[in-house]
Amino acid sequence: MAVAAIGISHAPLMGSHDPCPVVLEEVKNAFDTARGLIASFEPDLVVVFAPDHYNGLFYDMMPAFCVATAATSVGDWRSSAGPVAVDRNAAVRAARCLLDAGIDVAVSERLEVDHGFVQPLDVLFGGLQTVPVVPVFINCAAPPLGPMWRVRLLGSVLGEAMATLDRRVLMIGSGGLSHDPPLPKLAGATAAVAERMIAGRHPTADERRAREEMVVRTGAEFTAGTAPIMPLNPQWDEQFLDLLAEQRIAEVDTWDNDAMVSAAGNASHEVRTWIAAYAALATSGPYRMTSRYYRPIPEWIAGFAVTTAVVT
Repeated sequence: MAVAAIGISHAPLMGSHDPCPVVLEEVKNAFDTARGLIASFEPDLVVVFAPDHYNGLFYDMMPAFCVATAATSVGDWRSSAGPVAVDRNAAVRAARCLLDAGIDVAVSERLEVDHGFVQPLDVLFGGLQTVPVVPVFINCAAPPLGPMWRVRLLGSVLGEAMATLDRRVLMIGSGGLSHDPPLPKLAGATAAVAERMIAGRHPTADERRAREEMVVRTGAEFTAGTAPIMPLNPQWDEQFLDLLAEQRIAEVDTWDNDAMVSAAGNASHEVRTWIAAYAALATSGPYRMTSRYYRPIPEWIAGFAVTTAVVT
């Protein structure tokens, strides 16, 4: 088996509320670099670690982790809609190995995924049907969240499981770094918002449009410095990327969930997907981060990064 990894921020506001052309060109170049790794590595299996934003998983049954043996994209934020090319056999093997190792992972035969899963596949592969995928959901948005060491362990076990396959496996972690977008919170929510968070599947086109327009407005306010959300934290972001580059992943075991939110925003927990991807990579031996792009992009309400890494 050969293994490589890509960490990539998703940004639903991409294309709806963009930064200046200079920043867009930087992001394009970072995407091109990641696609260059894919072209040279030629993966025949992609494990995508990603969150959900109350589009596919809800509080009626919110797992900490879930492996999908079949998945369909809801097509939010202009992402591709429809079936994902899930490698069922590899997904079942991943779930069995996780359960055998004591990781209480859920299994879905009909997982609905949103832009958190799909945008990396669109950006890096051009769609949902171009490469076999194992989708691995990590709860990053719906408290209570589990401890960080469980996320690292999930990645390590999956890395070991994939190592038993005669495949070229690419691990992708999909998430923003510091950011605090206007996601709802169950505590204190109105009855209508709470119901949407508990069982809000399949909103109407008008309902989805209204939610997306609200996020676009928040992006404009955040760029203007008037949005009532936390600022980005570039120092925290760079320190996190240093941790990955220097192979100090085990340090996250002691991280406190509330402290992360205080420092980097409610959605900073999306770095859990990066931790899992890099922990999976590390099971194959020492690795090298071959590219690293980072910029705080207020227009997208995100500390935005793209990295690539290979085993040395």
